[in-house]
Amino acid sequence: MKIVIDATGGILGRIAAYSAKQSLLGKEVIVVNCNEALITGEKNAIVEKYRRLRRMAGWSLKGPKILKTPERIMKRTIRGMLAHKKGRGSDAFKRIKCYNKIPNEFENVEKIELKRELRVKAHALKRIEELI
Repeated sequence: MKIVIDATGGILGRIAAYSAKQSLLGKEVIVVNCNEALITGEKNAIVEKYRRLRRMAGWSLKGPKILKTPERIMKRTIRGMLAHKKGRGSDAFKRIKCYNKIPNEFENVEKIELKRELRVKAHALKRIEELI
């Protein structure tokens, strides 16, 4: 069974937690519009966190490479919520796909939206990508 999640206006952590849980239950999860997902908090703190993560990854020519595109940030956040080094978590992680736009095959499919009213500062992943 496939679940298509529209990340537009949704909070990154909530989308990631829901995706991880559904994947562990054996469902294939497709997250679309990842560049429209929101991260809450101060912009400078968020940017510094991802810059530090990229610096800690090591020498840029050898790796490991930390990619900064919104769909890769989403996928890495989901990976952090799974036991990806164990069999069950690894299988669950393989069932997750993330896209910046809606692929043609999922345009007419019913999508789940995980939106909430925000009372704090939030920034879209596409904006964070430009600043990293």
